[in-house]
Amino acid sequence: MPKHRISPISPDELSQLDLLRAHRRVHRKHVLSKPQGAPEHFVAPTITAGQRLADLVTSTIGSWRFVAIQSTAIVVWMTGNVLTGNGAWDPYPFILLNLLLSFQAAYTAPAIMMSQNRQSELDRKHAENDYEINVKAELEIELLHEKIDLMKEQELLTLTEAVRSLSAQLDALLQRSPPQTIAQSALKPPQC
Repeated sequence: MPKHRISPISPDELSQLDLLRAHRRVHRKHVLSKPQGAPEHFVAPTITAGQRLADLVTSTIGSWRFVAIQSTAIVVWMTGNVLTGNGAWDPYPFILLNLLLSFQAAYTAPAIMMSQNRQSELDRKHAENDYEINVKAELEIELLHEKIDLMKEQELLTLTEAVRSLSAQLDALLQRSPPQTIAQSALKPPQC
């Protein structure tokens, strides 16, 4: 009886392996160009002085400390002008204070937008890295599934051949001796 041989790796698996290897080669090229020891997705891109300034402004303005200091300054400004009376540097409608606050808002809004744009770019790069990792993991899982299916097929084939072999042996045994003798020998307890 000829044995059926299943090739260990199918052409589809070979093509998937080639794709996975090509992807890893490209990934290694990126890894070789980054600083030693740092994973690619943790390496921060170099930032300019303007971007650093925008981040500093955003982190300062976005803090409770800034809110407390600015609120205190506004209260002191208004109180000082009200208590001074007619000789106040910014009388009651507080036009100079409004001008200063408008000036502050006009310059901080673009800085905040620059910082948010840079952060969204970083988030996009992280999402791309996550996508690549997911694709790679999917390819590897698919390959593992196919290998397990192949192993199951080989095991099933081996078991089928073993059943055929045992059936052939049983048929040969049945043809040599009458069925009653076989049944009686099967019912006898083994002798020690």
